[in-house]
Amino acid sequence: MIGEDLTDRQLDRIIEMAWEDRTPFEAIEFQFGFPEKEVIKIMRGHLKESSFRLWRKRVNSGVSQKHLKKRSSEISRFKCSRQKAISGNKISKR
Repeated sequence: MIGEDLTDRQLDRIIEMAWEDRTPFEAIEFQFGFPEKEVIKIMRGHLKESSFRLWRKRVNSGVSQKHLKKRSSEISRFKCSRQKAISGNKISKR
């Protein structure tokens, strides 16, 4: 299964980022190296089937901004302007 070598904290963060509407797949790939298709596989393997279906429905709907092409051109960053910068670590400090 994809993501087997991840720590629980890394896996939780990937799932959290995938659930967030404003976090694009490109941000997950930038931070963890997993493209959209692999994130989908991780979500499928670690969520209940009903939760996975709800997530996919939301990502594919017009509500989510998971794809940069669907985002407003006014949003030009991966994170909130008030969020601390991502450090050299793979996971940003909370």
